[in-house]
Amino acid sequence: MKNIDKIISNLNNANQPRSEFVQLMEDFHNPYLVLIGCILSLRTNDRTTYPATLRMLKLAKTPQEMAKVDEGTLAKAIYPVGFYSNKAKQIIELSKTISKDMNGQVPNTIEDLCKFNGVGRKTANLVLAKGFNIPAICVDVHVHRIFNRLGLIKTKNPEETEFALREKLPKKYWLDINTLLVTHGQNICKPIKPKCENCPISDYCQKII
Repeated sequence: MKNIDKIISNLNNANQPRSEFVQLMEDFHNPYLVLIGCILSLRTNDRTTYPATLRMLKLAKTPQEMAKVDEGTLAKAIYPVGFYSNKAKQIIELSKTISKDMNGQVPNTIEDLCKFNGVGRKTANLVLAKGFNIPAICVDVHVHRIFNRLGLIKTKNPEETEFALREKLPKKYWLDINTLLVTHGQNICKPIKPKCENCPISDYCQKII
C-alpha cells in the first residue's frame, strides 16, 4: 500500500482533536462497554451519542446489571439517539443473553458477535479491536471514504473496504486505523468540502471525490 507508513505517521503527528465519544471508546478497554456504546452510535452523531452513553452507564455497566434495567427507563436515558427504543430493546436483550448464556462474557469472534440482533461487522470489528485488543479493521463511513479518496483502494461499500484493507493494510495498523481516520474525517476530510489546504496527508491523496 503506497505511502501508507508516511500517511499514518503524518496523521499521528497531526494530533487532531478527538470527539469526546471517540475518546470514551478508546478509554473503555472493555468489550461489553464498547459493544453497547457502538450500538448507541449507529446512525447518530458523536455529539448526541456521548452524553447518551454517559446516561446509560449510570443505569448499568455490566451485562448482569443491564439485564435488570427496564426497557422504558433505558430508552428514556438514551434519547435522542437514533432509533432509541429499538436500541434499548436490543441492548437489554443481548445483555440477558450474555449474562445467562455466556457466563457474562462477550464473545471474541466476528462470527459470534454478528449473531446478536443488529450487530454487523463494523460493530464486531470495533469490539475486537477496542475491547479485546485483537487486530481487526472497523470500517465506518470515514474509513471507507478516506481510503477511497486517497486512491489506495477502489470499493463500493464499507464491507468491501474492510476486506480490501485486510489484504493491503499492514496488520500493525489495524487496531488504531478506525480512531485515526474517524478523527481525520471529522476534522479535515469531510464528505463535502474537505479542508485539503489544512490536510497533513494532502501530498499523498488523489482527491477522488
